[in-house]
Amino acid sequence: MVDPVERYLYYLTIEKGLSPNTLEAYKRDILKFNAYLDNIGKNLTNFRRGDVLLFINRLRDSGNQTATLARTIAALRGLCKFMLVEKIIDEDPAENLSAPKGWKRVPKILGLKDVSDLLKKPCGEKFSIRDQAILEVIYSCGLRASEVINMKVSNINFEAGFITIQGKGSKERVVPINETALKTVKKYIEELRPALLNKRTSPCLFLRKGGKPMTRQRLWQLIKTHSKSLSIRISPHTLRHCFASHLLDGGADLRALQKMLGHADISTTQIYTKVTPERLRKIHKEFHPRG
Repeated sequence: MVDPVERYLYYLTIEKGLSPNTLEAYKRDILKFNAYLDNIGKNLTNFRRGDVLLFINRLRDSGNQTATLARTIAALRGLCKFMLVEKIIDEDPAENLSAPKGWKRVPKILGLKDVSDLLKKPCGEKFSIRDQAILEVIYSCGLRASEVINMKVSNINFEAGFITIQGKGSKERVVPINETALKTVKKYIEELRPALLNKRTSPCLFLRKGGKPMTRQRLWQLIKTHSKSLSIRISPHTLRHCFASHLLDGGADLRALQKMLGHADISTTQIYTKVTPERLRKIHKEFHPRG
């Protein structure tokens, strides 16, 4: 008999089209639960609702964040529904199990000056034009790390000024890209990319030494390198947050932002409407008669 976890993950890959990162996270969550069941003398075919609750409480007591608990519950609920349909189990022990509700934190973002400083071309670095192009594209288009490293040269329409992105669940979306980012990308393609390829070919836009595709680890490293002087620690996702928040500050429509970010549910986009104390002070100063 095929392992129910592997069958479930295969189902999520083929039928649901979940991203490799989500699949890996679900697999880790389920394997942790499976190990917990093994310790209490049970397995995936005979556990009860109380076992799930005790496991989640243990994760909470260990300091796991609300988002991690919610994802674990989602993974286990999905697995139970799948096993019920496949007649691996007779009843669903996770039925109607609600995810923990917590106040969604406002993502950390950079001010306009910090973003401007970050996007300036670093001097004297061999890969500076590539790194600048990557930073420009993330901030201009609000891309996820996986979307950046998987970008193809053919995804860019230089004449129309947009890029085509293959997002989560293999869903395709079209995002505008500003002129500055386009010029930087074009310069990288003309001046550095051929040298990286060294007469080889690759459909990938952003490359490492030897013409190899950019990796998530390398992307994180270059973000860390170029953001050392900033007041907060940032990641590739920080620039995506900046893209969203700065657009909303400029008056962008929430539905349009949802499409550009590739969010399936607008409630995910709405987190950017939660105002920070700094933004409240700015609004008060700008619009109050005695501000």
